[in-house]
Amino acid sequence: MKTKILSALSILLAAFVIGGCGSKKGDDSLTTLPMTKIDQKVKEFKEVRLDADISHLSEDQKEMMTHLIDAARIMDDIFWKQAFGEKGELLDRIETKDLRTFVKINYGPWERLNENQPFIEGYGPKPEGANFYPEDMTKKGFKNFDSEDKTSLYTLIRRDEEGNLRTVYYHEAYEQKTTQAAGLLREAAKLAENESFRKYLNLRAEALLSDDYLASDMAWMDVKDNDIDFVVGPIETYEDNLFGYKAAHEAFLLLKDREWSEKLNKFNKLMPELQRSLPVAEKYKQEMPGSGSDLGVYQAVYYAGDCNAGSKTIAINLPNDERVQVEKGTRKLQLKNAMRHKFEKILVPISNVLMDKEQRKYIKFDAFFENTMFHEVAHGLGIKETINDKGTVRNALKEYYSPVEESKADIIGLYLVKQLAEMGELDDKELKDNYVTFMASIFRSIRFGAASSHGKANMMRFNYFKDKGAFTRDSETGTYKVDFDKMTQAMNELGEKILVMQGEGDYEAARKMVNQKGKVGETLQNDLDRLSEEGIPRDIRFKQGKDVLGISE
Repeated sequence: MKTKILSALSILLAAFVIGGCGSKKGDDSLTTLPMTKIDQKVKEFKEVRLDADISHLSEDQKEMMTHLIDAARIMDDIFWKQAFGEKGELLDRIETKDLRTFVKINYGPWERLNENQPFIEGYGPKPEGANFYPEDMTKKGFKNFDSEDKTSLYTLIRRDEEGNLRTVYYHEAYEQKTTQAAGLLREAAKLAENESFRKYLNLRAEALLSDDYLASDMAWMDVKDNDIDFVVGPIETYEDNLFGYKAAHEAFLLLKDREWSEKLNKFNKLMPELQRSLPVAEKYKQEMPGSGSDLGVYQAVYYAGDCNAGSKTIAINLPNDERVQVEKGTRKLQLKNAMRHKFEKILVPISNVLMDKEQRKYIKFDAFFENTMFHEVAHGLGIKETINDKGTVRNALKEYYSPVEESKADIIGLYLVKQLAEMGELDDKELKDNYVTFMASIFRSIRFGAASSHGKANMMRFNYFKDKGAFTRDSETGTYKVDFDKMTQAMNELGEKILVMQGEGDYEAARKMVNQKGKVGETLQNDLDRLSEEGIPRDIRFKQGKDVLGISE
């Protein structure tokens, strides 16, 4: 990143925590791509409705949802600031509908599913640290910055009037927004009929104003029986590609699917046994997951911020705080309607193009659901603290933590399906369904681009499987066929390799794996291009809001 002397104006802007990231070279709002290309890219995001039957909810619950949606919209505004800067600077210049839509999908002028390439004239490459750090800050400058809270999830790094680095906590940087959001959560809490949910909303409001989220995370672990759930605040660190330190704001509004949730309850008691079964030496699985873990199925009715940017989340495993995970475990929420949309509109069409004709019969929604669910379960297994005093795995692996963790969750999730099938916990389980659906899902996720943590994780797994012969490619048909025995062996070996890497906090091994295995080869890229030529959506986007749900503004 180029170092430059700050002008008086830029220093003033930094001091007040204002401004966007990226080098803006002019006011021309025209895209660097032909508009026909932009139209095509928008069509790659299939629009779906996030609606649900809310007839069983009381009038107070419906009113409560209006406050929660308003709070979610504030999270969206804050995420714009973190990902880009002042969104009005960009959107106010654009009149073309499809171009505005594409900018909104990407939360800025950089295409998230295409290596963050700029597509608006006047913007250079996206800064690795998004808008969490000064654009002119180097890694060496950050290392030499003497600050106890510089690696906090909840601080921005800015420059003072003398040009020196300083930290600004989120609740100070976004004071007006967080105060409004906290007020909305408190109004919603007054209407909550469930005591645990009311307690969580009030504590989350306090957290937004203090950046101390431990108490509200603990309280959220007890929200298991309520019809409505709300995930809100700075949570995931995917947006920070510089260090992976800074959490970005987001929100999910969810409605509980009680029937499907009941089906999953039996797996909670198996968490300790699943931890012990991991394919790695005992010292890398000595931590036991908390006993308060929860598996639930939900209908998503509103996304905002980080989770709505580019590819859309279909499952949640939270909280990320290792202290909560050790004491209470995590809650693993499956977003069934979003998952179903992706399966029907994307995964099945992909399979019809790229999977071996004889193996397409194994592409099943239940297998897709299970693979996704146990991906989230796997996030809660393994080890959170390194075994050699390097601190948490997250801090030890730094910017490589997210792709390594996502790769672990994918591969160990599939391993867990196999283990549970052998334990007799999955009725009439045909593992071939899960293996072939897993393989097809790699192609779906790789299309998100290798710039994202999930994209890197998928490429690491694809290339490892390729090296181990877990699949073959027919050069005449361009289709892939799973070798079930070799995939099982590769799954066990890769799972062990990643668990050891995390336990040792081996930054160099993580860097090597991500950089060597996290790339898309020419043959695969040609196959992915075939999917675009077939008009298969890359992901989904939402028509959502109060009007879609039938509740008043």
